[in-house]
Formats: sequence, structure tokens, C-alpha cells
Amino acid sequence: MRTVSVDYLHPLLGGLAANPGIALVVLVIAAAVIDVRSYRIPNWLSVGGMLIGLAWNTAVAPQALTGLLWALGGLALGLVVLLPFYALKVMGAGDVKLMAMVGAFLAFPGILYAIVFTFIAGGAVAVAFALAHRSAGRMAGNVGEIARYMAFGAISGVRPTVSLAGGPSIGRLPYGISIAIGTIAYVVAQQLGYA
Repeated sequence: MRTVSVDYLHPLLGGLAANPGIALVVLVIAAAVIDVRSYRIPNWLSVGGMLIGLAWNTAVAPQALTGLLWALGGLALGLVVLLPFYALKVMGAGDVKLMAMVGAFLAFPGILYAIVFTFIAGGAVAVAFALAHRSAGRMAGNVGEIARYMAFGAISGVRPTVSLAGGPSIGRLPYGISIAIGTIAYVVAQQLGYA
């Protein structure tokens, strides 16, 4: 029986420790695959990833507290930006927690860019999904209804008590795919020096 020396594993482990983007990419791909199969993102993945991201940022920062605070800021921003979509029942809690996990890894201000990349990816995926299902008109009507609902809440400062009427749904779209695509696109752009 052949055994593997620890020396062979050291470069791999060193690469993961030096670049948390690899671990983040693996986690968001796993979340997307699970989301496609079950329309759920498990807490063990998102919360476990949050802890890893917070620990890594704390460990590598020149001042541990500063690293932790920047990572917590990224986590909070990822959570807060997607929370209104959960409140409107446009996306699930797992999606919100997954974006918070991304924030724990990328910290602040990196999470801002990842959110923008994710929204762009989400729009492209939604349009492709609607075109594939020949329901682009219904999607446009639903998006308009959501925008009016959000605008009313923003202008009045009060959440309306009426629920979204909206048109018939175009189908369920696992948003974990968009988070994975947007996050990976940002991580790659960052590694190449474009972001």
C-alpha cells in the first residue's frame, strides 16, 4: 500500500492558506449545486463559511481586531443588502446568508464589488431563464411590480401592508447560482488585477 507524504500536501494547504479565494470559490460552487438540486442552501455551509472567513481575516490582518471588524463589516453588508429581497419573498434566507458568508471572506469593501457582480450575474441568469421558458413579458411585469413596491416603501418609510400581487411566476430560480457566478467573477477579476 502506497502512502502519501505530508510534503506533497503542504503546497496545496499553503495555497489555501495564502489565498482564501480558493476556499470561497469551492464553497459558493457547492452552495450553487445544492441550491439547484434542493432549492435550499444549508446553514452548515453558509454559517461554517462565515466562521472560516472571519477566522482567516482575523488571522492574516496586521491587527487581529481590525481584520475581524472589516470581515464583520463585509458580513453585515452582505446580509443587509439582500435582506429586503428576502422580506419581499423574492429570495430565500439561504441566499441572504450565502451573501453574508461571501462578505465574511471578502470583508469590506470587497463585498461591495461582489454584490455588484452578483446583481449583474443575477440579471443575466434571470433573463436567460425567462427566455428559455418564453416568459420574458411576465418577468418584466413582475420586476415592475417589485420596483413599485420597493419605491413606495423607500418614499414613505413604511412597509406597505398589502402583499405583492404580481403576475404569475416564471418559475423558481435558485439565486445561489448568481451568487456563485458573481463571486467567482469578482475573485478572478481581483486576482488578475482588474478589480
